[in-house]
Amino acid sequence: MDSSSKVTFDNTANAFEYKDDKQLKKAHFLFSSMGYNWLVKLGTRLTPWAIKSGLPVKGLIKDTLFEQFVGGETLQETAQVADKLEEFHVQVILDYGVEGGDYGEAEKDESCEQFIKVIEYASTQANIPFMSIKVTGIARFALLEKMDALMHTAEGTLIKRYEKVLEQLSADERTEWQKVCNRMEKICSTAAAKKIGVLVDAEETWIQDPVDALTMLMMDQYNKSSAVVYNTAQLYRHDRYQFIHDCYEAAEQRNFILGIKIVRGAYMEKERKRAAEMGYQDPIQPDKESSDNDYNRAVEFCLQHVDRIAVIVASHNEQSNLLAAQLLHSKGLQHHHPHVHFSQLYGMSDHITFNLAKAGYSVSKYLPFGPIADVIPYLMRRAQENSSMSGQTGRELALIKRELKRRKSA
Repeated sequence: MDSSSKVTFDNTANAFEYKDDKQLKKAHFLFSSMGYNWLVKLGTRLTPWAIKSGLPVKGLIKDTLFEQFVGGETLQETAQVADKLEEFHVQVILDYGVEGGDYGEAEKDESCEQFIKVIEYASTQANIPFMSIKVTGIARFALLEKMDALMHTAEGTLIKRYEKVLEQLSADERTEWQKVCNRMEKICSTAAAKKIGVLVDAEETWIQDPVDALTMLMMDQYNKSSAVVYNTAQLYRHDRYQFIHDCYEAAEQRNFILGIKIVRGAYMEKERKRAAEMGYQDPIQPDKESSDNDYNRAVEFCLQHVDRIAVIVASHNEQSNLLAAQLLHSKGLQHHHPHVHFSQLYGMSDHITFNLAKAGYSVSKYLPFGPIADVIPYLMRRAQENSSMSGQTGRELALIKRELKRRKSA
């Protein structure tokens, strides 16, 4: 057991030790630029269009946003970043940056094969315990949307509603869905054999229910002795704290380990807009305080049941990370407990990641990779969430400035 619960996020020398002066100044310039709201809005509108139109902007993107937030275009490029992180005892969650699109079965099969390749690669690396997938990479969005709508009209537990919906699909839709299940089965069985965790990303609320059901069925199959499959709960949704409770009860009844990655979430503006346009209850918490409260309650609940729940505290919030670290200590558990892992996005919140690693906690960077055109949606989300000077950008800039000043006076 670790003798000290002391971890602070103030040490910028630890936070940015892996960056040289040139890299740090480049990060300063990038976050400063993202502080201009008008520039971010213009960029997030024009960049996807410019890429699709074949304009020569890839070099600029690769030298700025891509370098800050993405591991590389290939596994080989990404390996260099992973190796650098390993020097500082930071692990990696590999994410092949494919997202849902209007493509056919052959492309979905190819996405599945790419996920398999990521698992196989991760299994050869000491510091890559997890990889991430999006079900929209292997399933048609419209089919997920139809299944979700039908599940909302059914009664019973998540799995019972899912089983009822399968009976309501057409023969062709059932065949199509079986292919999705086969891809998921292939991914999870390979991960189990290679001892790599599979993190299933959250999706929009109007396609989430079938994703949750499929993920739970995979956990029921592969999480008997250890956590292989993890679902993702977005706590900016007001129903997700109860959802975690329900998943825990299912894990108890079916005797599997619940793997859960807890995040605050994405898609907020899109979710609120759709709810208002279509006249249904807004799925998003009424305010940030409610989201923070539910997130911290979820941390406490997962740590209370750490024998049955394997949790990934995926947060850029200092208080939530401190809470999880303090709970580990107060319960007399190891800092690197096999059922408790911390994670932040690559390129953000280094003061949390590297100080946790220094204190002996199990922590990783979520590291996407893939061709620039494929990771553009991810990069646009990073730019948008960093566009507030009073929020993430302000914090990142203040820390970088402090470290640059420290190095200058050292």
